[in-house]
Amino acid sequence: MCVGVAAEESTVPGVMTAEQKPNIVIILVDDMGYSDLGCYGGEINTPTIDRLASNGLRYSQFYNSARCTPTRAALLSGYYAQQINRDTVLDIMGKGARPKWARLLPDYLKPAGYRSYHSGKWHIDGKPMGNGFDRSLYIDNHGEFSPKVLLKNGKRIEPKDGFYATTAVADHVIEVLKEHQNKHADKPFFSYVAFTAPHFPLHALPEDIERVGDRYKVGWDVIRAQRWERLQELGLVKGSLSKVEYDQGPPFDFSEQLTVLGEGEVTHPVPWNNLTEKQKAFQQVKMTIHAAMVERVDIEVSRIIKQLKAMNAFEDTVIFFLSDNGASAEMMVRGHGHDPDAAPGSAGSYLCLGPGWSTVANTPFRKHKVWAHEGGSCTPLIVHWPNQISQHGAIRETPGHVIDMVPTILDLAGATPAKKKVPFPGQSLLPSFKKDLGDNRTFWWSHRGNHAVRNGNWKLVKSNNEPWELYNLKEDRAETNNLVDQYPEKVKELEKQWEAQVEQIRQVRKLK
Repeated sequence: MCVGVAAEESTVPGVMTAEQKPNIVIILVDDMGYSDLGCYGGEINTPTIDRLASNGLRYSQFYNSARCTPTRAALLSGYYAQQINRDTVLDIMGKGARPKWARLLPDYLKPAGYRSYHSGKWHIDGKPMGNGFDRSLYIDNHGEFSPKVLLKNGKRIEPKDGFYATTAVADHVIEVLKEHQNKHADKPFFSYVAFTAPHFPLHALPEDIERVGDRYKVGWDVIRAQRWERLQELGLVKGSLSKVEYDQGPPFDFSEQLTVLGEGEVTHPVPWNNLTEKQKAFQQVKMTIHAAMVERVDIEVSRIIKQLKAMNAFEDTVIFFLSDNGASAEMMVRGHGHDPDAAPGSAGSYLCLGPGWSTVANTPFRKHKVWAHEGGSCTPLIVHWPNQISQHGAIRETPGHVIDMVPTILDLAGATPAKKKVPFPGQSLLPSFKKDLGDNRTFWWSHRGNHAVRNGNWKLVKSNNEPWELYNLKEDRAETNNLVDQYPEKVKELEKQWEAQVEQIRQVRKLK
């Protein structure tokens, strides 16, 4: 739908006429856990995003690809990252350029009349301006205060004094929306808003840190229990809370870098009361900064929404809000390094959330970013569309995956691409805007030796170099009861499905 024009409700879900094409906004955050948002059980103050949920839909079983790069490749291409040379599986190497047939979403939307705008993180091969976007702010960040590279519409620029990435992303979104209103009001738009927060290093504005206060002084055990209670009250997750995996540390070993962080750092989610007072104080500060970063995202989202309303575009804009993977247990020092004397959360500091608080952020699930268990691969998804979604606050148990985003948006836009050399593995979720759908689909994962396949309610999953585990997610979303010994035939069946996808990838990767 063009700016300033109200749409009438379509009588056929999934079919949009030219006059009914909505504007589309994807808001993607980085390394945020499943239960960080208030509307997903968290104590982090996110009133703007919570309002999107209370006036839209929350999906309880939506998946990502467990890490930044593969998720972003899938989100904008419609393919598993391994299909398009953006991730490795077994001996099939990845992280190269996409094949020419794997175009990105803006190229499909342009013939349908859309203008496309990018703001924030990229982590896809090429650059936004060479992949169909009409405007772009490209941030290659090593922290919220210090971008490694900052490009505006493909040209290098220097960050202004007081640069903070989350705010800069919103500033650019608002700038290009104003331009759209002035010069292209007769066209619908697609805005890809890719915040860098709350990815490490944990950097937050002093006023945001102060606002969070001493909320996390009670420790991670108490906060996790409170989140689990709220998740059950909200009806988002069924089953039991997963046990804390006390022996689960970071996915990568940077032990030599941890020495610079000092005695307060903790590499495992040990019981809070087992920590020293110095460790408790240090860990409290880290979660405080993480929460401050998420709360700043919420503040900036409110500014974007204010602009949409000023353009009379809010009612017929479809907003998707999600995270690229679960919260991160990674612990390292990169880029400009860490100054132990710098104020925590400032540009001179380099702190990571770590497995203690990551376990909380991913409540009620197991594992973290990088793993294919639910903690690494399941994301909140909020869909808000005032002109079409009437079941305000409804929870959708329909399973979905970021591979579904391109088919869904093309469905919304009424854009039908030419016959694909390789069909999209996902499907449109537009019918689920009206009602919950069945759960008999198959989803597939592989990243750094962490594998999984979900068929219907059954999920087969393994950590790198570990045996397969089997779960019935209808009864056990948090993967607490391993059924691998009770259902050996189901294990074999799902393993064959996982291997079949690998073989399909082998064949696809031969195509030019």
